Amino acid sequence: MIVFQMSATTKGMSSSQIAKRCEISRTTAWTFMHKVRTAMKSRYNVPMEGKVQVYEFVYGGKETFKLGRSKDSKKKKLICAVELTDTGNIKRAYFKKIQDYSSKSLRKIFDEHISKSAIVFIDKRTGYVQISKDFNIRQNYSDNDLSMKQMHIIIHQLKLWLRSVYSWVDEEHIEKYLDEYSFRINRSIYKQTIFHRLIERMVMTHPVTYKEIKISI
Repeated sequence: MIVFQMSATTKGMSSSQIAKRCEISRTTAWTFMHKVRTAMKSRYNVPMEGKVQVYEFVYGGKETFKLGRSKDSKKKKLICAVELTDTGNIKRAYFKKIQDYSSKSLRKIFDEHISKSAIVFIDKRTGYVQISKDFNIRQNYSDNDLSMKQMHIIIHQLKLWLRSVYSWVDEEHIEKYLDEYSFRINRSIYKQTIFHRLIERMVMTHPVTYKEIKISI
């Protein structure tokens, strides 16, 4: 039941909701859900091709005198890569947590998810200069979010999902939640098989223990 809720439903459910519905403790629900998220993690087998957009953003509460993607912000720093269809719609999306906006941090999502033959559209940030030596990168200057409309839509949807379902996510575990979101988004047109695929992945995934998850509640 928990696996079905996490894979086949549009929004998913929090550990508190699962615990109440299944009549188990929140700790048990939280731990099992993270085991499911481990199986949802990308296998990095099919890199993004064609037109790809990459953008960094932050997630967290308001900070005084901090605007947008400030380098010294205490908010969670994230990066997103979106593969577009020929008609400009979102085909796939992946997210990663980053430590900063350096080339080393930004490059990880390129190496893991983007083909070197793809045309990658980015914004003005200088951290991509070094990466452009290995990838076909084109710079888009921000124009009230119009240059990367699809990107800003999916970032808005991710933030709304995190706030409405989980309300608060620890930085240590946020990438697991990002994996869950990507798994559903990237398989949204395969609703009839998404549950079965996830079960197959769970069988093939190495077991994760309570201590490895490092739960702290």
